Amino acid sequence: MAHPDTYLRRREHAENFPVALRVLPREPRTHLRAVYDVARVIDDLGDQAAGDRTAGLLAFRADLATVWQGGTPRAAVLRRLVPTVRARGLPQEPFDDLVRANLRDQEVGRYATYADLREYCTLSADPVGRIVLAVFGASTPRTVELSDRVCTALQLVEHWQDVAEDRRAGRIYLPQEDLAAFRVPETDLDLAETSPRLRRLMAYETDRAEALLESGTPLLGMLRGWARLAVTGYVAGGRAAIDKLRRTNWAIMSGSPGTSRLAVLRHLSSGLLRKAVS
Repeated sequence: MAHPDTYLRRREHAENFPVALRVLPREPRTHLRAVYDVARVIDDLGDQAAGDRTAGLLAFRADLATVWQGGTPRAAVLRRLVPTVRARGLPQEPFDDLVRANLRDQEVGRYATYADLREYCTLSADPVGRIVLAVFGASTPRTVELSDRVCTALQLVEHWQDVAEDRRAGRIYLPQEDLAAFRVPETDLDLAETSPRLRRLMAYETDRAEALLESGTPLLGMLRGWARLAVTGYVAGGRAAIDKLRRTNWAIMSGSPGTSRLAVLRHLSSGLLRKAVS
């Protein structure tokens, strides 16, 4: 079994977006990585842990609380989070929301409407962006609002990449109303090949996620310095993932279409050059 830190770095490298760009100074890179590691452990407890996952998540939440209570957490990732929380004054609520999202995953396997799915993303995705803004001291009502759009869009794109994997785990994030509108039976999610009707649905969902992502990009023009570079990297990862979904004609049932680092860098460069309108 790989060392936990080795595993976390492998997972970081596999993400659509660069978690902590190498060009960033050491301090923000360390803080961003500390946040990522906690978020990754929470997701893994909800998705992969053996035994009672609910109990595991609740135990981790109790350990998480010690970060703000002045105690010494048991989990190594939480001990590494302590200096970041203290240095940047990070609040507890966004981390608790990530745990809440994974607790919901243990009980909810389907979402009736797109609005329901968006509400879930307020727990599973938006808190990460809010933490990142706090790391850079860039939190305002407007930046948080735009960050929420970006983060929800990134989460949606990841769901559309992982339709087959999520189905095997007993979850369907495609809204039931959309499956019905495009006449896609759930049995299509068990096929080895992506059906034409599912491809049409995925094109629709991808377009909608892209529109949401782009509606949040004025955030880039409101950020400065390293904060702008870091968040542009996240947006670039989302754009590259959307491109890959389209280039593969939504062949999602044969495996999750990943993104290349080169494609992300191309979008990162164009994003930094693009004039952002706030």
